[in-house]
Amino acid sequence: MSIKRYVANADNSITNAFKSNLRTRATGSNMGASDVIEVFHIYGQASSSSAEDQRIIVDFPVSQISSDRADGSIPASGSVNFFLRLYNAKHSQTVPRDFDLVVSAIKDSWEEGTGLDMEDYTDLTYDQTGSNWVMRAGDTAWSSQGGDYYVDASSSFTASFVSGIEDMELNITPLVEQWVNSAGNVLGSKSNNGVLVKLRSNAEDAVVSYYTKKFFSRTSQFFFKRPLIEARWDSSTKDDRGNFHFSSSVAPAEDNLNTLYLYNVINGRLRDIPSIGTGAIYLSIYSGSATNTAPAGSKLKLSAGGDVAGAGDTSAVGGYVSTGIYSASFAFTGATDLTKVFDVWHNNAGVEFSTGSVATKTFASAQFNPSPEYVVSVTNLKEVYNKSENNARLRVFTRNWDWSPTIYTVASQAANGLTVPDMYWRIFRIVDGLEIIPYATGSAAPEALGTATSYTRLSYDSEGSYFDLDMRMLEQGYAYGLQFMRYYNEGYVEQPEIFKFRVE
Repeated sequence: MSIKRYVANADNSITNAFKSNLRTRATGSNMGASDVIEVFHIYGQASSSSAEDQRIIVDFPVSQISSDRADGSIPASGSVNFFLRLYNAKHSQTVPRDFDLVVSAIKDSWEEGTGLDMEDYTDLTYDQTGSNWVMRAGDTAWSSQGGDYYVDASSSFTASFVSGIEDMELNITPLVEQWVNSAGNVLGSKSNNGVLVKLRSNAEDAVVSYYTKKFFSRTSQFFFKRPLIEARWDSSTKDDRGNFHFSSSVAPAEDNLNTLYLYNVINGRLRDIPSIGTGAIYLSIYSGSATNTAPAGSKLKLSAGGDVAGAGDTSAVGGYVSTGIYSASFAFTGATDLTKVFDVWHNNAGVEFSTGSVATKTFASAQFNPSPEYVVSVTNLKEVYNKSENNARLRVFTRNWDWSPTIYTVASQAANGLTVPDMYWRIFRIVDGLEIIPYATGSAAPEALGTATSYTRLSYDSEGSYFDLDMRMLEQGYAYGLQFMRYYNEGYVEQPEIFKFRVE
């Protein structure tokens, strides 16, 4: 999993706009149940100097983010980014252009309310429930009318709009981390009361109007347009057990490194090795026995680099990746006639935990500029997925397009799968082509990617490529298309295959 979405659990628009009589301000009105939320500034409507403003307040289920971090569903601070997503709602009124919206953390708790009327402002908080321009909860007032909010750099962010019809996609990671920390009273924490969205102060004080920017609310009928916080991180695992190469002078240093993983599965669950925990683990490489079925002889010497401290060392000192998963990286310069080597994982006292085997490959230059074409398939794709599946693992098999087996080949062996180091996925809705999750490549070259920018990059291991998908992010009752794109020769190539499935 590398993306999770947390839909808002409360939202409202609060205003000091005039009612239709242009004499009474609607500061007591509530719009908590409306299917849109909006922000505006109107100048000179009631008089030559009158000003009217509307702001948005939105709250999110941060407790679920905290819970997901605690159980490992999302990574630790520093390895994940959180984006505020608000989706533009088209309308027939004037749309402001070239403006900024400020998103700031709200200081105190507030109530959503059940008001609907955004035209005549007839839904007032008579029942003492809900928020408005003056009150944040029933008869409890804001300290300052229009909402109380923080303005420090870690709690306040700016989104710019040009045409006025853009969606909002704003990185608010520092604020979400403060909210998550509040559960443990960590230094630098901040209680979660959601965010307030408003025009810049100079726009709210302007002698021109900015009327009106609308977004869909959490009660919108459009499932994929509701306000949400999106967690993104690069969860791709590059396990070279199926792509293990001898070091070569034709390859750069980073490509000469092989990374192997150990998955400590006990009774169907990944569990930390008790004597290792989150500490260091040692990996040694052996040649094979006479039958090449088990390690034999002495540990092979390794080259310096990766997790090998010095040339001639016989162990790579790897480490903890996540619960029950460990890895180690090293370059291998052993005799190239070895078709298989054996990896033995142990502690610094020599107690062995696991032994595996790795088939070796060699790098080779070509006498022409290749342009390979691949065929991709999702080997375990189901026709229908349940809406409640939160960790569906999809296995992706890749082979050369021009692989032409003989009858003997078909009968005696399966097609050899290829390891594609940098492949990405996207999902769209079949009925209208709406892109639900785009390719997330982040930059021109994969090696330049930063934290959380490549959140749709596939992992790979000895069985091929794979990724995990939370089906709860998709609306049930629809069919979806899955497509892939790979990075090759300084560019991206989209695969033509489209794989379809439904969510029910």
